[in-house]
Amino acid sequence: MSTFIPKVAGLERKWFVIDAKGQVLGKLATRAAVLLAGKHKPVYTPFLDTGDHVIVINAGQVHMSGRKETDKLYRSHSGYVGGLKTTAAGDMRKKHPTRVIEEAVKGMLPKTKLGRAMFQKLKVYAGDTHPHQAQRPQPVTLATKK
Repeated sequence: MSTFIPKVAGLERKWFVIDAKGQVLGKLATRAAVLLAGKHKPVYTPFLDTGDHVIVINAGQVHMSGRKETDKLYRSHSGYVGGLKTTAAGDMRKKHPTRVIEEAVKGMLPKTKLGRAMFQKLKVYAGDTHPHQAQRPQPVTLATKK
């Protein structure tokens, strides 16, 4: 008997929407990464993109546990000598609320062409509206913060 390998062209890709309001960043990012990679499906194959599309709304209202607002740093480098810039997580959330969730999810995906293809199916919005109503996304419920 041969091993079943799904055809990517024949897969049904669903759309999911996650409300980040009051959710912990790490738990939300983990759930989004699982949906993007397709690990929740019985046809999951590590070397194929079997995942679904994920929409995250209310990105600016995500919660960070502990002292991450001040202690967690996002680093970027210009490529020049002395070009390292650091930004605290609280400041990043105020200036670019979508980038905090994108960075967290991107770090949980493979660092290959496959991971970049999975990441393109992630849509993050700072507000509570999104332009993907035509795809009829299904809401994903997460455990709320106590």
